[in-house]
Amino acid sequence: MSSEFDYLGDPKTSKLFDLVLQLATDLHVTRQRVRALETLLVRGGQLDADAVDGFEPTGAERVAFDADRDGLQARLIRILTEDGPAEHPLRNQWEAAIETRGR
Repeated sequence: MSSEFDYLGDPKTSKLFDLVLQLATDLHVTRQRVRALETLLVRGGQLDADAVDGFEPTGAERVAFDADRDGLQARLIRILTEDGPAEHPLRNQWEAAIETRGR
């Protein structure tokens, strides 16, 4: 990790900081989009104000929700496990993935 991206003087702590920033960004965007969608649906009369609180997904919906959760966790774990310089931290992983696809 270059010193430019080592915010806290310890590469491991800086990776954890990157993870927290990513989580905070994802959470903020998600909350804003969910709030906007609920507001538009309630305003348009397509959804009761408390309908989301009582939502129960179908089996297929639960599978989709679980896949989305798993994808998010994989992206967050990648932040902690990536290696290489901060300017191109996933270069080694990227090259390995490309090599594997060619087989």
